[in-house]
Amino acid sequence: MSSWISHLTERPRHLTVLGMNQAELDANLMADTTVVHDLNADPTIPIRSERFDAVVCTVSVDYLTRPIEVFDEVARVLRPGGWFCCTFSNRCFPTKAIRGWVAIDESSRPAVVAEYFQRSTGFGEPTVDVVVAPGQLCDPLWAIWADTTA
Repeated sequence: MSSWISHLTERPRHLTVLGMNQAELDANLMADTTVVHDLNADPTIPIRSERFDAVVCTVSVDYLTRPIEVFDEVARVLRPGGWFCCTFSNRCFPTKAIRGWVAIDESSRPAVVAEYFQRSTGFGEPTVDVVVAPGQLCDPLWAIWADTTA
């Protein structure tokens, strides 16, 4: 669920980005490999099992129409002991976000994402953290992550 930016501070050893727009993915300077795929049309990630050490979903979880299936797929493409981290703020495109996301207040959203981890298969207990607290001089940022279970 990437685009022209990966929101990473350092370039990883290898970065595969998945998104819906080839031109945006091609503009991502950190990307080594691009995969064009719409997870809402088909939640199956077109990548072989146990391929990645980590998966990051930055400011996109609110657009998933079948989040449990996508989280199941993320667990499948992670190596044992790999981790999945979802980050999001209080911003979104309300016309693109799922109805349930925009219907709840921002303080409830971390629990929703934690529930996605708990209802999917392959993850341990999720950790919820506020990276930037609401009310500070910038947008709040929440992070929820979990390791794959062995």
